[in-house]
Amino acid sequence: MDQLIEFAINHWFLTLALFTITGILSWTMLSPGTFGAASVNPSEAITLINHENAVVLDVRTASEFSEGYILNAVHIPQPSLPNHIKKLDKYRSKPIIAACRSGSRSARACATLRKHGFERVYNLSGGITNWQSAGLPLMRK
Repeated sequence: MDQLIEFAINHWFLTLALFTITGILSWTMLSPGTFGAASVNPSEAITLINHENAVVLDVRTASEFSEGYILNAVHIPQPSLPNHIKKLDKYRSKPIIAACRSGSRSARACATLRKHGFERVYNLSGGITNWQSAGLPLMRK
């Protein structure tokens, strides 16, 4: 034990780095889901849509949305989501599945929704790309 204390004193920078990295890893592993939201794969999303009337929130750009979207999806681009939260108030009692192309922007959208009091928020893992890879359809105007 004395050697450990002596090492920590002589190599304080390494000891500090060890505790810092350990703290960051612990925080990352213990934080709930991606930005506070659980992730769902396409088949889990379909179950939520069919059995719990989940709402799909598509946060892609208008041009991405026009290339194809999940049936009955509500389209609000991620950067403008904080300004359009009121449009989603009628869905507060339902699960909301946020979707983008790959799952990154939708994770940020989930964080925004959680910040505004939405409790049942899910991120579509892999986004629309994963949805298509699973052989699921997209609607086009």
